Amino acid sequence: MSSFKKGGMFILSSPSGAGKTTLVKKISKNNNFSVSISHTTRLPRPKEKNGKDYFFVSKNYFKKLIKKKEFIEHAKVFDNYYGSSKRLIIEELMQGKNIVFDIDWQGTRQIKNKKLDYKLVTIFILPPSKKELLKRLTKRENKNMKTVKKRMKEFKKDLSRWKEYDYVVINDNLQKCYKNIMKIINGKNKIVFDKNYIGTHVKSLLN
Repeated sequence: MSSFKKGGMFILSSPSGAGKTTLVKKISKNNNFSVSISHTTRLPRPKEKNGKDYFFVSKNYFKKLIKKKEFIEHAKVFDNYYGSSKRLIIEELMQGKNIVFDIDWQGTRQIKNKKLDYKLVTIFILPPSKKELLKRLTKRENKNMKTVKKRMKEFKKDLSRWKEYDYVVINDNLQKCYKNIMKIINGKNKIVFDKNYIGTHVKSLLN
């Protein structure tokens, strides 16, 4: 019998543009799943809403929350801060909710190190190719090539963290990727990813 309390934490991480945010939203539509809504100091993108996509706050306010130890994890990414509210997450976990996180390797490492008494599964998402990643980023950033180049520069650093995760999946087809992640989450199909295959794919992404 599992010694974990009710509710589980499922972390999705990836380089920018690999599709993790879309996947997190799809997962959250399942019963008893909730997305951890992060606080961030970055400006909202078109159609993003405060309190639904993120809690948009100032850097000064964010730093006050850090001092008060309000975050279960927080990190600085692309000159902006991101953090997950410890109070909100614990409240939902205690109610038996499964929490899905859309965070990077820094936040993942912090949560893993806390060793909370809840199930924790970490999943790293890879894009199918560097060409496709560039295409997705260009579209998402509204052809702001300065931002795209900045994100591509961080791509290599983010990519190097894949070995720190329990599972690695390639998002070459959104629906297929989603189904594989749900199998992992539900534990109905014990997926063991081929590290040699993933390692080869990672090398191709770096070329």
